[in-house]
Amino acid sequence: MPAHRHVVPPRATEGHLTLSEAELRHWGDELGRAANPPLLITLTGELGVGKTTLAQAICAGYGVKEEITSPTYALVHEYKAPKSAVFHIDLYRLDSPEQLTNIGWDEIVSSRSLVLVEWPERAGDRLPEDHLPIDLDYIADDPKRRILLAG
Repeated sequence: MPAHRHVVPPRATEGHLTLSEAELRHWGDELGRAANPPLLITLTGELGVGKTTLAQAICAGYGVKEEITSPTYALVHEYKAPKSAVFHIDLYRLDSPEQLTNIGWDEIVSSRSLVLVEWPERAGDRLPEDHLPIDLDYIADDPKRRILLAG
């Protein structure tokens, strides 16, 4: 995958944001609008923290018109957008990086597409170094907001 500049929308200059769900969706939409393929974005965080919500917003901003659903059981969902295909991958159910071959990992990450990967740590050393990492975390005393770390 050729080198690219990381796309980090305004308001994230300090490396992290504290966001409500509406703000997270807005931020993701801005990121999707600014994104150009090929781009691999990793989404890391605990179960229920908002990875799929953020993926939905990124896809909407990128121009995907279809409903975006969690690929937890299918592992990979592919969508059409004006700039390129979008692959939304959820690696939660994989036991080892060797299983990536079964989902067409090498072809997907080398395509000229937008690739969103939830649970990227399960890819091990098969995760390309040139990607945009986004981490989401809970805020202990505010269940309606999340911390977002980008870049």
